[in-house]
Amino acid sequence: MRKTNTRIAAVSGAVVLSLVLGACGGDSGGNGGGANGGGSVAFDAGSKGVVNASDKKGGTLKFASSDDFDSTDPGNTYYAFGNNFIRLYARMLMTYASKPGTDGAKPVPDLAEAPGVPSDSSKTWTYKLKKGIKYEDGTEVKAKDIKYAVARTFDRGVLRSGPSYFKSLLAADGYEGPYKDTNLDNFKGVETPDDYTVVFKLKDSFAEFNELVMFSGQTAPVPQAKDTGEQYALHPLSTGPYMWEGNYKPKQGGALVRNPNWDQATDPNRKQLPDRIEVAAGVNAEELDNQLLSGDVQVDLAGTGLQEAARQRVLGDPALKANADNPYAGFHWLVPINTKVIPNVDCRLAIIYAADRDAMWRAYGGDVGGEMSTSIQPPIIPGRQANDLYKIGQGYKGDEAKAKESLAKCGQPNGFSTTMIFRSDRPKEKAVAEAVEQSLAKVGIKLTLKGYPQGSYTTDQLGSPNFMANEKVGLGTYGWAADWPSGYGYLQALTDGKAIQPSGNTNAPELNDDQINKMWNDVVKIDNAAEREKIYNQIDRRALELGAYLPNVYAKSLLYRPANLTNVYFHAGFGMYDYANLGVS
Repeated sequence: MRKTNTRIAAVSGAVVLSLVLGACGGDSGGNGGGANGGGSVAFDAGSKGVVNASDKKGGTLKFASSDDFDSTDPGNTYYAFGNNFIRLYARMLMTYASKPGTDGAKPVPDLAEAPGVPSDSSKTWTYKLKKGIKYEDGTEVKAKDIKYAVARTFDRGVLRSGPSYFKSLLAADGYEGPYKDTNLDNFKGVETPDDYTVVFKLKDSFAEFNELVMFSGQTAPVPQAKDTGEQYALHPLSTGPYMWEGNYKPKQGGALVRNPNWDQATDPNRKQLPDRIEVAAGVNAEELDNQLLSGDVQVDLAGTGLQEAARQRVLGDPALKANADNPYAGFHWLVPINTKVIPNVDCRLAIIYAADRDAMWRAYGGDVGGEMSTSIQPPIIPGRQANDLYKIGQGYKGDEAKAKESLAKCGQPNGFSTTMIFRSDRPKEKAVAEAVEQSLAKVGIKLTLKGYPQGSYTTDQLGSPNFMANEKVGLGTYGWAADWPSGYGYLQALTDGKAIQPSGNTNAPELNDDQINKMWNDVVKIDNAAEREKIYNQIDRRALELGAYLPNVYAKSLLYRPANLTNVYFHAGFGMYDYANLGVS
C-alpha cells in the first residue's frame, strides 16, 4: 500500500489461492450490463452511477494485490483500500453512505442508531447502539466492546499502523492501553453507562467527531476476551456480512464466506451477494492488470488504477475502454521531505525547485493520471485554496537557477546526498522516484533510490522515524486521501506535531512547527466551518513554505471493471470502487 509470481495454495481449511485465478462465472468479454440497470456501459460510467446493477446472489468475487494489507485488523489499518475492504466484515459506529457521488462521503449510522449527540461544547459525544447486532459466533455486540476497541488503539507497540486520533483527542492522558493495563475501568476516555451507550470524553471541543468515527475501523467492536493482540489480524471477529474462513495468511491471502449472524435489516450500507470473496496477495502488478482485463480477477485491491502497459491497451481499445473509469480519486500523490534528515529549509526548497514535476506527472499517466498539484489539500476538500507558491518554470519542469540559489543559502552550493524510498511493488512510484533522481542530479543533489513493499512501507519504513533517521531517508513517495472530507480530515495527520508516532507515522516529514501546532490546537475549538477552513488553508501554506512537501499530482485513477463485476460505482469516500456492495455475474 508480491514480489513473486508464484501460485498460492491452501490446505486443511486454510485458503488455497492461485495467482492465476480462474474466471468466476459470466462472460469476461464484451461490455456487460448497463449503468443504473439499463443502457450500454460507457467509459467513466462508474464515476457517475452504478454499473451492472444486480441483486443476484452467488459466485466468487476475486481481489488481488501487488503486495498486502498494512493489517486486516480493523483497528490497525490506515490504507484507504484497507478501510474500504474491512467493511465486508467489520461494522463501526458510523460509516460512509453506500452511494455514488458526493453523498457517499457523508457519515451515516452503522452500529449506532443515530449520529452522535454532542454536549459540553462538543467535548462529550454520546452514541446509542442498535440492539441485537451479533458477532459471527452469535454473541451480541455490547458497548464495552467498543470501549475496548478504542482502548487498544492507545498501544502503538501492538497496533502500529492505524490512526492516532483517539490518543490525541480523548481525555485519557497517561493511559497506555489494555495490553499494559487489563483493567478497562482505568481507561477514562470512553464511558459505557449501560450495554448500549458509548460516551466519548474529549480534551477539547471537536466538531467533526461523527466524521472521525465514520472514517476509522477503530470503533469496530472487539470483545476483550477474544483479543489476541497482533495475532487478532489473522481472524478479526466479524460483525459484517462476511467472515474470514480460517485465518488470513499475510503475504499470501485469504477468503471470506457468508456470516450467518449478519442481519441485512440492521445494515442498509452493505450487501451479501457473492458466496465467497477471495484475496490473493503478492501478484505482480502487470500480471494483476492482465488478470483484470481477462476477468479472472474482478478487483485490484489497492484501487489506484492500471499500470502503463494496461493503461495504453485499454485507452487504445474502445471495447476495453467502455469497461473503464477515470475518476478524480481524491488522493494527492506527493513527496514528503523529512525535516529531521534535511533540517535546513533552503536545502528542502532546493529539492522542490529542482524537481521536474512534469516528468513526475507523466509517471502517473499524464492526463489520465491526474492534474499537476499546487496545495497539499486536493480540490475536493471544501474551502481549499490553490496555494501555488512554487511556479516552477515552463510546464513545471523545474527551475535550476532557483534550486542552485537555495543550495547556496543552505551552505551546500555543490549539492548534497540523501536517500529516496518508494513502494517497490508499485511501478508508477518507482518511475516517480527515478524522475526525481534525474532532475535533482542536474543541480548536484544525489539520490540513492530504495524500494520497499507496500505492506510494511507506511509502518516500518516511511512511517518509522527511527528508520528514516538511521537510513538517512530524506524523501519518499506517498499518497494521501482525506480521512474525511475536511481540512482537518486531510491535513492534521500530515502536519500536526502530535501526529508524529514511532510506527505508522503519517506525518512523514516529522513536521513539528510551533506555529502550525498552535493553529491545530486552536482550530478544533471553532464551531463555524468557514472559519476553520481559513485556518486549514493557512496550515497548508505554512507547510509548503517550510518545504515539508513536494506537491505532485491530484490523482485520477484509470480503473478497470471486468464485465462479470456487478454493482460497480466509484465511492467518493474511499477514492475507489465501493467494495462492500460488489457482486459477480
